[in-house]
Amino acid sequence: MPEAKIYTGGCHCGTVRYEAQADLSNVISCNCSICSRKGSLLTFVPREQFKLLSGADEQTDYQFGKKIIHHMFCKTCGIGSYALGEMPDGTKMAALNVRCLDGVDVASLKPQAFDGASL
Repeated sequence: MPEAKIYTGGCHCGTVRYEAQADLSNVISCNCSICSRKGSLLTFVPREQFKLLSGADEQTDYQFGKKIIHHMFCKTCGIGSYALGEMPDGTKMAALNVRCLDGVDVASLKPQAFDGASL
């Protein structure tokens, strides 16, 4: 089984930076209204495996629908590199946009389709 490793990532302009321990063997491509428009590829990590390094005050929080996920994006460049919320079991999580992780070759990943539009 693949092992989780530490990744760094952030927005386009570099204002928002974070690190997270993640296993990229489970990446999803969601068809919900926001993910499909943004082209996000996502992996989820427990919140304690996510650490915001910079840009806390330079982000905007966007919520829609049930308003349970905080889609964070940079006020300068507009890139949403992660979101915060809870898993169905109540575990606090961070959803990482894998396209915003440093040094990850997304073409080598095998994302699984997720029907978020039906939720």
